[in-house]
Amino acid sequence: MLCNNNFKLNFFKYRRKINESVGIILSHRRWKCEQTLAIESATNTKWKVLFFGTDAFSLPSLQSLHKDYYNSLESSALGVVTSFKNPANCVRSYAEKHQLAVHRWPIVPDVCRGYDLGVVVSFGHLIPEKIIKAFPNGMINVHASLLPRWRGAAPIIYAIMHGDKRAGVSIMKIEPKHFDVGDILAQREVAIKDDILMPELHSELAIEGANLLVNTIKRLPSCLESAKVQNNENATFAPKITNAITEVNWTQISAEQLHRRFRALFGFKHLNTRFQNKIVQLVDVKLPVLQETPAYLNNGECGKFMYDRKRRCVLVRCAGDSYIELHQLRVEGKKVMTAMEFNNGFLKEMKSTQPLLFTSK
Repeated sequence: MLCNNNFKLNFFKYRRKINESVGIILSHRRWKCEQTLAIESATNTKWKVLFFGTDAFSLPSLQSLHKDYYNSLESSALGVVTSFKNPANCVRSYAEKHQLAVHRWPIVPDVCRGYDLGVVVSFGHLIPEKIIKAFPNGMINVHASLLPRWRGAAPIIYAIMHGDKRAGVSIMKIEPKHFDVGDILAQREVAIKDDILMPELHSELAIEGANLLVNTIKRLPSCLESAKVQNNENATFAPKITNAITEVNWTQISAEQLHRRFRALFGFKHLNTRFQNKIVQLVDVKLPVLQETPAYLNNGECGKFMYDRKRRCVLVRCAGDSYIELHQLRVEGKKVMTAMEFNNGFLKEMKSTQPLLFTSK
């Protein structure tokens, strides 16, 4: 009888523990389901976005937001802030064509309060703190580098110019008073191909940035929650390009460095040097296929121009016992000419080829 009573007591005690454990498990499962539903609900939310942009890098992001994300919503879900100074502003033209609300920069916080999120892509203006705080979810930015590398106005140019093997796009939070320092929400990497020109990489990153932006906004709550702080110790800077970077000092730049700079500035600015007190733009620059320096350049000074009939180009000695090929040039006041035309019109007129050294003004 005593054994039976002990058995009954133990049975009911263990059954109670089992029920309690099952209750905890079921409660946890319900909580997880509620969390999943909350995340799915947030993910499916169509956030009202105010887009800030001005140029060709901005446009693919605006197009992707409009066509891929807001195509089924009323136009009021997406607004645009841009500059009215440039009549050829492609962002403004697209917004007006598709009847999106367009606001002239600068704006007031009241305009922002009708939207959930601010999105900045190649805008070129420091956003005031009162504007950032007017958005319930703050503001995010599409930047054309793998931050914290190449913070600043010209990340694509600096990446090519410094021989980087990879570039990318970053989606980050906008912080007041500083450019490109906010937490990273998402990044996407692309390889920099050998001999790539800046416009090609610019277009590739603009499209990658647009796709990453839409994916980030679709997952906005989780992206904001998992955002990573930038490591300032790894930061490098890409300040605004000035004309000083186009001036070639042949004694201080190797052929490879010169070619990288040419590719980085292609379609934006020409490299230049001086010849007979005139500025000469280097329109088409190539690295030589044959790496061995021609004998007639071995003892020449850096900056010495020689026409090579076999290659049909002008060869110029650079720093580090290297040389570069010039296939097209433009002399100040003249049209673009081939290397042969430059030779016939200028080099042949000189009894001896003079060194073309950059001299600062």
